[in-house]
Amino acid sequence: MTSPHDPTPFEPSGAADSLDLLAAALRSDAADLDVYARVLTETLADALPPDSVTVARKRGVADRLAGRDGRVERVEVVLGEQRLVLDLAGGRPQGQLCKEVRGVVLSRRPVALDEWVRELAGAVMVRARSDARARAALERLVLGD
Repeated sequence: MTSPHDPTPFEPSGAADSLDLLAAALRSDAADLDVYARVLTETLADALPPDSVTVARKRGVADRLAGRDGRVERVEVVLGEQRLVLDLAGGRPQGQLCKEVRGVVLSRRPVALDEWVRELAGAVMVRARSDARARAALERLVLGD
């Protein structure tokens, strides 16, 4: 229980602990890539502007017949000049951190899943500090409400 003087999870004074909590929440389902992709696409879609999250899916015949969306193969999150790409095809997640200015990618760096999640958590926390809707969605993710 927090006192009225304690920072909320996304205020600067609790930033280090909040980043760890958010990264852990974002990483929690990584063992099952389908669940992980669903968490990323649904939770982040609630927390970020509509055009910030792009999802590429592979939809087979069985998916079409069953009315399913198909498997998530790639997730891209764009926040300001940062583009975070997670490729889930092939069963092994591969992350990329890109710096992008006016639609032009200036740098691209491959990273492990843990580093990708930590960068994503940091970028989303920055967004949550100035956006009440993002803050509420992230608090639901971290606190489980």
